[in-house]
Amino acid sequence: MKKVVPVFAIALLTMPLAFAQEKMSCCTKPSADATTQFAMLGSDKNFQAKHDNPLPFTLQNQKGKMVTFKTPDGKTGSAYEIKAPKKTDNYLLVIHEWWGLNDYIKQEAERLASELGNVNVLALDLYDGQVAADREKAVQYMQSVTPERGKAIINGAINYAGKDPDIATIGWCFGGSWSLQAAIEAGDKAEAAVIYYGMPERDVERLKKLDAPVLGIFAQQDGSITPEIVRDFEQKMKQANKDVTIKMYDAVHAFANPSNPKYDKQAAEDAHKLAIAFLKKHLD
Repeated sequence: MKKVVPVFAIALLTMPLAFAQEKMSCCTKPSADATTQFAMLGSDKNFQAKHDNPLPFTLQNQKGKMVTFKTPDGKTGSAYEIKAPKKTDNYLLVIHEWWGLNDYIKQEAERLASELGNVNVLALDLYDGQVAADREKAVQYMQSVTPERGKAIINGAINYAGKDPDIATIGWCFGGSWSLQAAIEAGDKAEAAVIYYGMPERDVERLKKLDAPVLGIFAQQDGSITPEIVRDFEQKMKQANKDVTIKMYDAVHAFANPSNPKYDKQAAEDAHKLAIAFLKKHLD
């Protein structure tokens, strides 16, 4: 029997109280952008302690390959690419969580490619080649990603996809926050965005630039991306006149991560089915 390995690493489970009080109030506009807010969570020692280091894993018989592309800031970016069986302009951008583009994420990218059918999949590397094997490095790498560099990598990938691609995005935790940002950056090329318990964008003016429906998958017991934050995000999306579907599970943050001691298999499988159906609908 083929050994089943975890797809995601345990992600953010706690939030410093001061940060929550200052940044997360639904009544005030956050003073930092969404991805920076998320990265700031890594400074909490309790949050760090709740992350088990990922077990060593090497993806065998890789279906994809690493590719590089130019980025608008004069540098290069990279991604793990699984090309569709037939020529298509449909692309899915997959964005890793805080460990980086490791073989777990490459495996998940292959799974998505297999289930979605004729879609090109690009698993982006927002860490520029760095992969964390422990919590300390994960915090360091996550907090080193500036909004400018992250957006440059995303736009480089969008340009790599061609002149007029149809783009969907998906990401978890750190990558969930960046999934929404990637859809915003894609403009009218964006077809859909899936966010798994990532920090959502709540600046209405920036949300007005979004041109794709969003599926937000969140956890009722999440102490970092709280139900309050999710409700505020949903309200801001409606203010911006954008299409959003929120699915809230009675689970903890990172419930879809098999390596999480509180992994909720039933919720994870249901969420995955929703995500696949959502992506297929909008990349059809």
